[in-house]
Order: sequence, then structure tokens, then C-alpha cells
Amino acid sequence: MNPAYTTVDHLFTVPLDHSAPTGEHIQVFAREVVDPVRADERLPWLLYLQGGPGGKSPRPSAGSPGWLDQALQTHRVLLLDQRGTGRSTPVTARAAARFASPAQLAAYLGHFRADSIVADAELIRRQLCPDEPWETLGQSYGGFLTLTYLSRAPEGLRACYVTGGLPGLTATADEVYARTYPRVRDRVLDFYARYPDDSRRLRRIADLLTATEVRLPDGDRLTTRRLRTLGLALGMGDGFERLHWLLDESLDADGELTDTFLHQVRNLTGFTDNPLYAVLQETLYGQGAGPTGWAASRALDGFAEFTEEADPLLLTGEMIYPWMFREISGLRPFADAADLLAARPDWPPLYDHRRLATNRVPLAAIVYHDDMYVDAGLSLRTAREVGATRVWVTNEWEHDGVTASGGRVLARLMDLAAGRV
Repeated sequence: MNPAYTTVDHLFTVPLDHSAPTGEHIQVFAREVVDPVRADERLPWLLYLQGGPGGKSPRPSAGSPGWLDQALQTHRVLLLDQRGTGRSTPVTARAAARFASPAQLAAYLGHFRADSIVADAELIRRQLCPDEPWETLGQSYGGFLTLTYLSRAPEGLRACYVTGGLPGLTATADEVYARTYPRVRDRVLDFYARYPDDSRRLRRIADLLTATEVRLPDGDRLTTRRLRTLGLALGMGDGFERLHWLLDESLDADGELTDTFLHQVRNLTGFTDNPLYAVLQETLYGQGAGPTGWAASRALDGFAEFTEEADPLLLTGEMIYPWMFREISGLRPFADAADLLAARPDWPPLYDHRRLATNRVPLAAIVYHDDMYVDAGLSLRTAREVGATRVWVTNEWEHDGVTASGGRVLARLMDLAAGRV
């Protein structure tokens, strides 16, 4: 227990398929956090919905995000490890390899989308505070979960706060990626404008990878297309600096890639801790409109400036490609199942448009004007389509503003939802 917090660990047994409650079950873990001074008080609950997909909830520590301290002034917080993550019957490469066939694995993975996570949350709420609705804070993908929650069980919610995560309610995967590539291009060019030498260094590394076979510490080959996925970091507040300092130590005096660089690239691009991020990324946009069909890969063909031979070399962002499941060891056990998920035509809808239009649960959301990951235009369109929604648009922070701002973002969203501003 961190002395700054009182924590209680909870483990819940939930159906893998909530429509078949007598079938297979899995475990879902959540950690209750409260200010020690207020541990015995009856406080309202705030459920934190982590970004992702595939991300576990943060662990309380001396370096915990500032929003947590802000929330603990008034609430008892529940940090949920969404099914398949952290301590919630984790979906790992080792676990995936145990399935008898890709079809069985794909069927299993189909139960890890927002609808199932929301059903878990409602089961947990009824056990922890059965007579009371709770509030939610949804970061990034957590905002997608929030809209599903409001669609399926608004009676369980008192107020909702969303940070950089209002999804396009009708946006297909194709529309999402058609909008994403230009934002990523602009962000990469902004990075090169700040660090011109890094543009030349990345081109030099890419040429080296084309000319020679370079292996990462786990044996995976480092290719230019895997190198380009380092651009995922550029949408965060410290992303430019993190990538710059990584590249600063990339080449030794002989022009060879350093062990330090290769080790870090392996960790940053290996999906060891969060394979569900890759596996489920495009399923977020599957809502009965046919297969997603590796939309990010298809969209890439329409942007000539993203060729591997281009100079400057453009990095990629929050896109998942089919080659990843053959070339990255942590994803290989999912490869055939991922193809089946990409081909699935019958994903059920995640949002109830009529119910959202008449929503009465206060929803306060921050939209980051220059968000690299979640399209601001789609977010603002959704805000107009969902009742009881108030939006704060700003370019003061990047996608991780709820953390980078200390408690300021959450405090303002709470004020918005309560009508205090």
C-alpha cells in the first residue's frame, strides 16, 4: 500500500460471454483507491476507464497521474483492469498459443470489445454499490467505452468525463484511417522541424536496414516498416522528446545501431505487454458495416508520401498492419485469428444512436484540437449528436492532457458536468 493511498484489491468472476452467463467464466481485477483520511467515509465512486484497447489501469505510486489525486479529494476511485489486461485473465501470446485453432481463438477474442467491458463494469457496480450509479473517467479508448456504457446501461451512470476519446458514432474504419494519415504526416513533419537532424538520422537508419539484416534482442528482424511504428509516440505531450533522445543514442561511432537502441525499439514495438492493442484496434470500428478488412493497410496505399523510399521518411502512428502478426514474435500466435477478425462481417453495433440522442447523464468531454489519435472533427460531430454533452476544445495539451495537466483537466470537466462553469 502506498502511504498516500488506501487500496483494496477486488477480483470478480464474470461470464466470458454475458449473453451465456452459465458458460465459460474469466476473472476481472480492479483496485479500489481512496484517500486514507477519508477511507471510512461513504464517498461517490469514480470508475477509471483506461485507454487502449489492451491497456491495464495505472498502478498507484508516488508517480501516479495528477488526476488521481484530484479525484480522491471527492471520490473513491476504481482502477479497472479491463478484461484481458493486467490481472484480468490476461490475453498474452502464451495464452493465445494454447488455443486449438485460429477459429477458436478468434471467437474468444470477439468477447473483448467495449460491449463486454461495459457488461463487466455493470456487474462490478452492482456488487460494490448496488443502489447507486457511479461516475466514469474515460481516457482515449475509455471514451469509446463511455459511449457504449451510455448506450447500454445509462442507469448505472451519474456523470461521465471523457478526455480525448469521443468516437465517431458512425465512422467506419476506412473513414477513420483516411483522416488519420494526414494528421500523422503533419505531426511527423512538425517533429522534423524541431529536430532536423533526426530526419536525416531516421533516413540513414532505414537505408541501413534495407542494406543489412539487423536483429532485435528477441531475434525479430528490424525492418524499416517496424522502425516507422515508433511514430506512435508523437501524439503524446513528451513524445517528440522521447523519440529524439531514443534516436540520439541510435548509432555508434562506426555507424552501426547500438544495443541500447535495439533494446528500446524491441520494447517499444514488441506488444509484449499489450497484444490486445494490436489485435483489437480495428474491431473498434466494426459495427455491422461489413469487415474492417485491414483498413489501415488499405488506406496506406492512398498516401504516396508514406512510401518507405520517401525522404523525409514518414513514420506511422496508431495503425495496425497484417505484417505485424508475422514479423513480431509477441503477435505471431494471433496471426491467423487476426485475419479472421479482420474478415468478420457481423460485428454488433456498440452505440445506440437513439438512446444517445436523448441522453440525460451529464457528459463533459475535452477535445484536443490537434489530437493525433482521435479525430477532433469526428469528436465534435459526436458531441452534437449526444444529449447532455458539454465540450471543452483546447490545444493546450496533447492526447495525454489528463495526466500532463495534473488535476486541472479533470477538475474542469467535473465543473462542466455539474454546471459550475
